[in-house]
Amino acid sequence: MPVPRAQGAVKKMSQKEKLVDIAKLFLKMGTISFGGPAAHIAMMEDEVVRKRKWMSQEHFLDLIGATNLIPGPNSTEMTMHCGYERAGWKGLIVAGMSFLIPAILITGFFAWFYVSYGQLPAVKPFIYGIQPAVIAIIVMAAYKLGKKALKTWQLGVLGFLTITVCIFGLSEVLALFTCGFTGLLLYFLKTNQSKLKSFLPFTIAGALPFGGSLKILLTFLKVGAILYGSGYVLFAFLEAELVANNLLTRQELMDAIAIGQFTPGPVLSTATFIGYQLNGFSGAVMATLGIFLPSFLFVAFLNPLIPRMQKSKPLRSFLDAVNIGAVAVIIVVCLQMARETTTDWRMMLITAITLIIVFVFKKLNSAYIVFFGALFGYVLSLI
Repeated sequence: MPVPRAQGAVKKMSQKEKLVDIAKLFLKMGTISFGGPAAHIAMMEDEVVRKRKWMSQEHFLDLIGATNLIPGPNSTEMTMHCGYERAGWKGLIVAGMSFLIPAILITGFFAWFYVSYGQLPAVKPFIYGIQPAVIAIIVMAAYKLGKKALKTWQLGVLGFLTITVCIFGLSEVLALFTCGFTGLLLYFLKTNQSKLKSFLPFTIAGALPFGGSLKILLTFLKVGAILYGSGYVLFAFLEAELVANNLLTRQELMDAIAIGQFTPGPVLSTATFIGYQLNGFSGAVMATLGIFLPSFLFVAFLNPLIPRMQKSKPLRSFLDAVNIGAVAVIIVVCLQMARETTTDWRMMLITAITLIIVFVFKKLNSAYIVFFGALFGYVLSLI
């Protein structure tokens, strides 16, 4: 089945040219994508839908909804989906690896510095203004995706309820599944059908006996295969696996999570930092491989199923509800970031200016917003 594409002519490229194009795009994104999954996906939408027209906005939204149903880092898995849509399974691998490599290298450098010198370099002034700028990027993405996801007033009500329950503390994953199954229930009520079919995420769990770097590999493989949610959820998993077993101190784990938060790319690059702490270079390699390998497998399994979901009316209703739920979660993340980030007049000023920029200059590449935020934030931090 041909993939839905956006309007407009697209230059025909060979497979090799497509792979090079994918590598260039996601290497760039992996280097500048600060701010967490919501920001990464916002930048991705700008690049692959608006600028390159690899797919329609509706299809991109379907990929977001489907990705929210499986474990692993959502933004990394979205890069794999985009690569698969553009160039098949080779594109999936190239996109995923290109997005991860910058984060892994940067985190690996910090791990070496931390182990060698016992502290982290002073980088805070350089990232002071990035998060406020990223809020503007997320707001624009939520606005554009929300317009496509809001197909009926019932979906609008589901989206509002999802925002409400997430604000009051319900797990975002549970809220998404509830939203999806509510949409499915509404479909069957409309069509007077009594049988409901369930759609469950594919998860793996379990532990095996191991030792040395193999222990690190299997520990992170297990975490990567069952992890839903944010970096804070990752913190809880790693605390249970590593701190409770006296493999890492709580302070070392908190330093590792901090590195994952303020470096570009997925927060799961924290695994590289921790692996290096545990067993040097080989530990870093094994931890990185373990945490991200399940995502490659999940996406390879899920992507071919999405066209079937789009053609099935019940699953289409489920996916529409998940899509509006995903937009609601993006809005909640944005509100949380705004509350935690805009703590002084400088950050409020950066947020206000970048919001004006993204809505006035809608075609401006999000990379310029990130660089502007970093530069402006650095200058204001000196005041």
